[in-house]
Amino acid sequence: MLLKPSLPKIRCKSWVKPWQYVDWLLFFLPIAVSIFGGIMILSTEMKQPVTDWWWHWLVAGIGVFIALFLARTRYELLMQWHWIIYALTNFSLVAVMIAGTSAKGAQRWISIAGFNVQPSEFAKVGMIITLAALLQRRTASSIEGVFQVLAITAIPWGLVFLQPDLATSLVFGAIVLGMLYWANANPGWLILMISPVVAAILFSISWPLAQPIVLFKELSFGPLGLIWSAAMAIVGWQTLPARRFGFGAISAWSLNILGGELGVFAWNHILKEYQKDRLTVFIDPDHDPLGAGYHLIQSRIAIGAGEIWGWGLFKGPMTQLNFVPEQHTDFIFSAVGEEFGFVGCLTVLFVFCLICFRLLHIAQTAKDNFGSLLAIGVLSMIMFQVIVNVGMTVGLAPVAGIPLPWMSYGRSAMLTNFISLGIVESVANFRRRQKY
Repeated sequence: MLLKPSLPKIRCKSWVKPWQYVDWLLFFLPIAVSIFGGIMILSTEMKQPVTDWWWHWLVAGIGVFIALFLARTRYELLMQWHWIIYALTNFSLVAVMIAGTSAKGAQRWISIAGFNVQPSEFAKVGMIITLAALLQRRTASSIEGVFQVLAITAIPWGLVFLQPDLATSLVFGAIVLGMLYWANANPGWLILMISPVVAAILFSISWPLAQPIVLFKELSFGPLGLIWSAAMAIVGWQTLPARRFGFGAISAWSLNILGGELGVFAWNHILKEYQKDRLTVFIDPDHDPLGAGYHLIQSRIAIGAGEIWGWGLFKGPMTQLNFVPEQHTDFIFSAVGEEFGFVGCLTVLFVFCLICFRLLHIAQTAKDNFGSLLAIGVLSMIMFQVIVNVGMTVGLAPVAGIPLPWMSYGRSAMLTNFISLGIVESVANFRRRQKY
């Protein structure tokens, strides 16, 4: 008689034991964001005959079960399979280019059993696992280690860029930079890695008192770009090897000159018009208020209309009347701003900050470098997407088509985020030696 009341407790404890060291705060916060995201998607589609909010919750529920399964599975197994994961990642990206489905000028989806799957989303997780395995064996404290990471990243990044999927290629860059920094890369090298992109932008900007220096029809040098290249030469001289003969400075200067010219060439001959509009419209959205600038203008108006406390759930006039295009996906944050105001926006951002801090804590307390790098890769991915998505809805970043994690509608993105969460929870769960 005395043993019967204790049996359910023993069974319950043994059932929970495989997840006893999971970071439950980190686990439940994304679930709460997903639930809230479904409510906001419902609000944006109240007067439309669609059920995206229901799909949002269904896919999130599937993602929760996947995350729970991964959390109780040792993440060290990924080390043994990282080359296979890398090969599958590249294979899926090639497959989407051959037999993919096109939409809005890009070929990014593969139809599987009637559902469109976006391989580039899952490629983020594949790259995090691959880079974590490489950097665990060889840190980024040497130039050779950095070049190895860049060489491995170049293939999937190029395949994603050619789809074209500029947004995901930017996320790839954020993941690589974050993981290299965590793997002891020299900060000067990281600056040099992004410097050609900055040079490409500056080469096309005219100095207030001077015009670009034109040597040939397709070759010109912007004064701002030349100044930037000179500054990067100094960084290269201070951080790169072979400082004695100035090879580092010459290499950094040449890299930026080449990057600037390639950027101008890509702008004139490679980038599509809608990509150009996305990159420039945030500077002056009123230049094309009924075209490329329409999304941004309506988004800013909706967020500003919410003021401090917002109009209330299902009561935002711009949200209910569908003034903001793509509001259930990339511009879901504008619905939060209109219906819950400044306080609602701060609350959402605070929750994302908590998620990022928990990811950073797991990275700091992981039992090995592989687990720590996995957590940092996921942190870089989530943080970059949040910053860019919120920035583009308020006009502080280009409209890059990057979704807000766990809130924007997107089945592949939702599963990717929960898979990443499950891997990090596995790192947290196996920080201690467990005996089942």
